[in-house]
Amino acid sequence: MSPIQLLIKDLADKYGRNRENLLPIMQGVVEQENYLSEYSMVEIAREMDLPAAEVYGTATFYSFLEVKKMGRFIIRICKTISCAMKGKSQVVFAIQDMLKVNVGETTADGRFSLLETNCLGLCHKAPAMLINHEVYTDLTPERVREILSEYMAK
Repeated sequence: MSPIQLLIKDLADKYGRNRENLLPIMQGVVEQENYLSEYSMVEIAREMDLPAAEVYGTATFYSFLEVKKMGRFIIRICKTISCAMKGKSQVVFAIQDMLKVNVGETTADGRFSLLETNCLGLCHKAPAMLINHEVYTDLTPERVREILSEYMAK
């Protein structure tokens, strides 16, 4: 049994193999692997006796379930009007300039992925971003450069 098969089996044992347990199982795989590969989605479908298309459809519906390989640090920038009105574009330009990637891309060294996402629920402290599970608010280009410098040193 491959490591991913074992992980999926353990998650299915923990949560159950009913359709309503698909999301926590997928989240568990993403927590370990940082994304859902085609192989992992097929294995989830097999383990849960679901059509692979249903697993893929669920994965692509949710913005925090990535279906392509991501960097070690996933930067998610809020793309709502609140963040846009408070300078999100300048923040994104600063990140792109510093990392040499566009939104939707991963750095050549595989360390950072830059994504835009729907509301993070932090409109009162816009612009906002997540790096993995860490929240950053009231962003400016200067502050983003400081934050990214710390991550680059890790």
